Amino acid sequence: MKKIVLSLIVFGVFGCAEMQQVLDQLPQGTGILSQAEIGNGLKEALNNGITKQVSKLTATDGFFKNEAVKILLPEELQTVDKKLRQIGMSKLADEGLKLMNRAAEDAVKEATPIFVDAVKQMTFNDAKNILMGNENSATTYLQNTTSTSLYAKFNPVIKNSYTKVGADKIWNQMITRYNAIPLVKKVNPDLTDYTTNKAMDGVFKMISVEEKNIRTNLTARSSDLLRRVFALQDKK
Repeated sequence: MKKIVLSLIVFGVFGCAEMQQVLDQLPQGTGILSQAEIGNGLKEALNNGITKQVSKLTATDGFFKNEAVKILLPEELQTVDKKLRQIGMSKLADEGLKLMNRAAEDAVKEATPIFVDAVKQMTFNDAKNILMGNENSATTYLQNTTSTSLYAKFNPVIKNSYTKVGADKIWNQMITRYNAIPLVKKVNPDLTDYTTNKAMDGVFKMISVEEKNIRTNLTARSSDLLRRVFALQDKK
């Protein structure tokens, strides 16, 4: 009788094709996980990534001194940077790069409410696909559901940040001086758009770090629910 009940529950959670596989793979002592528990476990994992990793990026030097996400110059400005250093303007070039990262740090403060809303709206089907997917399925889910909203939030913040810290003046000065050098190819990049996209890349990269940690490191599963839910993934 217990076997029949368990089979019906798992059938409701995973569907016919996956039912027997999940039954066979359920770890000893894990107990029966409801749809709500699996969904809540995935939401907890995502919230951990948001809390632990995204918050790091909002701190001073969260981007600038984190080599994994530090925003480097766009290709067309790398020539500007090199030329300015050649003519003794290294300090100006360094400041321009730092302020680009400062703008990203400002913008990421807008990310958490958007992510929290996306996690709240996650369906059980989303959770199941994430759990049984690859090592960055949760990050991909957030990327697919929040990128448009993040860009809309980040872009004006970065633009305002450039103005606030004087980055717009510094970059205008750098580009103007570079464009005044004889025979160089003139540049006029959209640094707000570039920094916005790089800030978003950095956010998702850090979330993926935490997701991989939870998926592969048993000690990173900081609650009983996380341990039970991801035990299913371990056996897939």
